[in-house]
Amino acid sequence: MLEIAVLDDYQRVALSMADWSGLGPDCAVSVFDRNLATVDEAAQALAGFDVICLLRERMPVPAELLARLPRLKLIVVTGAHNRTLDLAAAQARGVTVTHTRGGDSYYATTELALGLMIACARHLAFEDRGMRRGLWQRTVGTTLHGRTLGLLGLGRMGSRMAELGRALGMRVLAWSPNLTPERAEAGGAAYADKATLFREADVVSIHLVLGERTRGLVGAAELALMKPSAFLVNTSRGPIVDEAALIAALRERRIAGAGLDVYDVEPLPPEHPLRGLDNVVLSPHLGFVTEGTYRTFYQDMVECIAAWRAGAPVRLLRAA
Repeated sequence: MLEIAVLDDYQRVALSMADWSGLGPDCAVSVFDRNLATVDEAAQALAGFDVICLLRERMPVPAELLARLPRLKLIVVTGAHNRTLDLAAAQARGVTVTHTRGGDSYYATTELALGLMIACARHLAFEDRGMRRGLWQRTVGTTLHGRTLGLLGLGRMGSRMAELGRALGMRVLAWSPNLTPERAEAGGAAYADKATLFREADVVSIHLVLGERTRGLVGAAELALMKPSAFLVNTSRGPIVDEAALIAALRERRIAGAGLDVYDVEPLPPEHPLRGLDNVVLSPHLGFVTEGTYRTFYQDMVECIAAWRAGAPVRLLRAA
């Protein structure tokens, strides 16, 4: 029997989003609806599986874990990149790694970022909580039209965000470590140095890949440059922002608020201090979580497994 594990299916939809029966009666699919938070927990739960299907980067797969999964032969990752999987270690152990297509996450993530911008500017989460307690109109919002949107990162996501910002009538600035004025213009934004962007933006939205150069990129110094009326939006990766510095800035009202979809630790712990702040809009890493993206992910997982079993694996991932 080929044992298949589908990980981190929080909404319990994996089995309904694709026809897993097409893999044949000699395949058993097990779905995990909770995060396996430690290497020990993951090793114990997954030791008996031949195939592991990862949903984005919800569960890291370091070399230490791979060494404790003796039956593992195939890993399927969702999207063309997974920076928490030790691809070289998998390759060294003879484990095949394939990937799905990205679905509509290109649109989904930027639309969520736009939603967080609007929710912050109009205090929607705060007012929603008040309405449920019988209260009425407690805040005065701001429009985004005519304001300045500062984008950290102007790749595919950042350029799409620039388009959405312009549609709202916003002035769009952009910065990243390698961005030039010419590339900024081509991406629909005006280039600004990092300090200028933080000083002038009414909304700073992050669209960078997490790496050594971007970890902690937004810290106390950058937050101190922001206007007291400005908002920070992060739909990329939590550790790009110094979480402690952000919490301090929010508590002391040194910035107006934040819209966050990503965190240092996910799922966000129940007693985390961010949950107690009234000037932050929180969503549980929903950026890519749409029906269209999920159907692509799960249907492609089935395709990847079937192709691998037939000896002709598709969409292979290899270490550089």
